[in-house]
Amino acid sequence: MALSPRDTTKRRAQRVRTRLRKVANGRPRLSVFRSAKNIYAQVIDDERGVTLAAASSLEGEKKDKGSDKDAAARVGALVAQRAIEKGVKDVVFDRGGYLYHGRVKALADAAREAGLNF
Repeated sequence: MALSPRDTTKRRAQRVRTRLRKVANGRPRLSVFRSAKNIYAQVIDDERGVTLAAASSLEGEKKDKGSDKDAAARVGALVAQRAIEKGVKDVVFDRGGYLYHGRVKALADAAREAGLNF
């Protein structure tokens, strides 16, 4: 029996997180969640179970909201800035079950340009 798209995404996300645990070496992870209307990112310290920095496309002006690549780039830069203020420069990128393409890639590129290393 074939898996549903939701099950495929969950399985892919679990596979990605399992690999991240092996290579993290104590680094926090930059986790991405995207919905149809918005995109969210947070830097999570899994050892302590706390969120160090977070940003979403819901923040800011009305014209800045949305779920396009520009909004994702703004979120990436914002979460990177907040993480660096907390003293976090090295992270592992957790794309979840999403393909590294489009909005997810735009967020990652903006976070790298803003100073995060992954």
